[in-house]
Amino acid sequence: MIQSVAFIGLGAMGYRMAAHLPKQFDTVYVWNRNFDKAEQHAAEYGTQAVTLEQAVQADIIFSCLPTSADVAQLLENLSLKSGSVWVDCTSGVPDSAQTLAAQLAERGAIFLDAPVSGQTIGAENGTLTVMVGGDVQGFEKALPAMQAFGTLIKHVGESGAGFAVKAVNNMLMAVNLCAVAEGFTTLKAHGVNLNEALDCINASSGKSMVTETVLPQRILNRSFPVTFALPLLAKDTGIAIDLAREAKLSAPVLSLTQNLIQAASDLSDKNSDFSSAVKMYESWSNITIE
Repeated sequence: MIQSVAFIGLGAMGYRMAAHLPKQFDTVYVWNRNFDKAEQHAAEYGTQAVTLEQAVQADIIFSCLPTSADVAQLLENLSLKSGSVWVDCTSGVPDSAQTLAAQLAERGAIFLDAPVSGQTIGAENGTLTVMVGGDVQGFEKALPAMQAFGTLIKHVGESGAGFAVKAVNNMLMAVNLCAVAEGFTTLKAHGVNLNEALDCINASSGKSMVTETVLPQRILNRSFPVTFALPLLAKDTGIAIDLAREAKLSAPVLSLTQNLIQAASDLSDKNSDFSSAVKMYESWSNITIE
């Protein structure tokens, strides 16, 4: 039985994910580096804003931070409850997951890499996809807590496997984003009505998540709402290409996409949404995708 749950890291995703936990569990701790945000969450959702040291005494501890390095730094001097499960929802590095799993095992705890997909709307609605790597018994113990915010939850392999699936997933999205930017720039250059073309493509074989949601809801309307920062996408595509290189695989499409996304990130404000990568293409062509 899970007696207590904690959530560490109340960013755009974490804040919404943690909001579902009090619906299932009586004791839910929250902690954030900006502690005011933890107190705001407690007031809004009935969680308990506590110190980091108290948060990590929960049975199940979730973390959702920008990078694996942030998680590793946080864990350096913490004393965890024996038998607890740390579920890291960060989009992290597989090697780091393996290292942290070994370190926590020495302390009598379990580390799972469990990144999520579904954007902030999925976090809001509790409909995220969760891809989990690590100890199977730890997965089974933490599953009821993950079900508070996830609908599709899969154990995909050993430590690091969850991070690997998330990195490749985000790389595939980036491939689609770059292809859509080039394709719709080409259509605009030929005087095609982009909205009508989009309807045709979304009823045809060229459709993807990018054409179905990102293009109409972020790009064509020029809103670019910041829910997933472009530098984080660049980080994830970097993880994916590192995985391909470690396996000594030729991945020309992935390599080119990573270079393009990194270049777009370098040219953009660090708080830019991932969809704003299309602005690099627009600057090259002097054509606005709208």
